[in-house]
Amino acid sequence: MTEQHTVAVEPTAGGIRTWLVGRVAHYLDETPDAIDPHASLAEYGLDSVYAFALSGEIEDTLRVTVEPTLIWDVASIADLTDRIVALIGDSSAG
Repeated sequence: MTEQHTVAVEPTAGGIRTWLVGRVAHYLDETPDAIDPHASLAEYGLDSVYAFALSGEIEDTLRVTVEPTLIWDVASIADLTDRIVALIGDSSAG
């Protein structure tokens, strides 16, 4: 279903967004250039299995805990990036 990507991701909004675009592209068998970070994730047709896998990859790669429902609670990759950046800030502050 998915290959495990253990890569270093720059912990900035730009680095996280680029990584997320790459992961969504992988799940959809597309190139990253085909993914608009401002488009609705629902428009891309990601199913619950991929949403669950992506949330696991976020946790493993970025070392931040996310609920699988977070993927459905945001409008786009750009919004997901903002939420993850906030979670990283919260976890490092505590």
